[in-house]
Amino acid sequence: MRMRLMLSHLSIWVMIAVVAAAAYWIAQGPWWLWAVALLGIPAQMLNEYGLHRYIFHMAPPKRQWAFNWLYRVHYGHHEFPTCWPLLFAPLSVIVPVLVGNTALLWAVLSLIGVPYAFDIAVAVVPLGGAATFLAYEWFHTTAHVTVKKTAIERHVSTLHNQHHFRDFSKWFHVTAGGEVIDRLMGTAISRDQLKTQSRVEFIRTLGLRPDDPRLIAAREKFAPRFGITEAEVSRAGHVGGGAAPAR
Repeated sequence: MRMRLMLSHLSIWVMIAVVAAAAYWIAQGPWWLWAVALLGIPAQMLNEYGLHRYIFHMAPPKRQWAFNWLYRVHYGHHEFPTCWPLLFAPLSVIVPVLVGNTALLWAVLSLIGVPYAFDIAVAVVPLGGAATFLAYEWFHTTAHVTVKKTAIERHVSTLHNQHHFRDFSKWFHVTAGGEVIDRLMGTAISRDQLKTQSRVEFIRTLGLRPDDPRLIAAREKFAPRFGITEAEVSRAGHVGGGAAPAR
C-alpha cells in the first residue's frame, strides 16, 4: 500500500529520476564521491527540520494567495491527514529547494577553490539528499497508513502522530534518526510532558479557528482538486467549543 501510494505521486518519480541521474553522473568521477554522498543524509535531515519548522509552520499569512500556497504545501495536510494527494511534498517546493541547494553548494565550493566542486555538489544534494528525501516520504507515508510496521517505523509513527494530534509545535522530524535534531532544538516531547500536557486547541488547523475566512477560502479552492468531500469540509470548519489563541 505504501509503495503504491508513493508511486501514484509525480514528485516521487521525479526524485527517483534525480537520484538515478546523480548516481550515473558521479559514477563517471572519482570513487570517493560515493563517500561524499553520505554527507547528504544529515544535510537533508537538517533541511527537512528547517523547512518543516520555519517555513511550513510559519505564522499564517494575511494575504490569501500566500495562505493558499502554505495550505497546499502543509496546512491542508494537517486538516486532512488522510487525503493522500496532500500527503506528499509538491514539486513547487521540491524543485526550487533541490536546484537552489545544489547551486549554493556548488558556488561555495567553487569560490573556495575546492576541486570537483560540481561533482561534490551533485553527490551531496541530488544523490545523498534526494535519496534521504525519498526515505522521508517513506516514513511519512508509513506514519499515516495502517500497515504492519517495523520497530523503527512504529517509533517514527508514534512521534509523528504526536506532532499531528498532540502538539504541532513539537516533533518536526519524520525521517528515522531525525529526532536527534528535535531533542537538540528543544522541540521534543518528553514522556513526563505527555503525562501532563493536554492536546493543543484547534490542532488540525494549527491553532487557527476552523471558521477563519482564510481557511474557508483555501478549503473551497483545494477540496474539489483533491477529492475532499463537502461533508469533510463541513466537519473541518466546525468550531466546537472554546476559542483559539489569536494568530
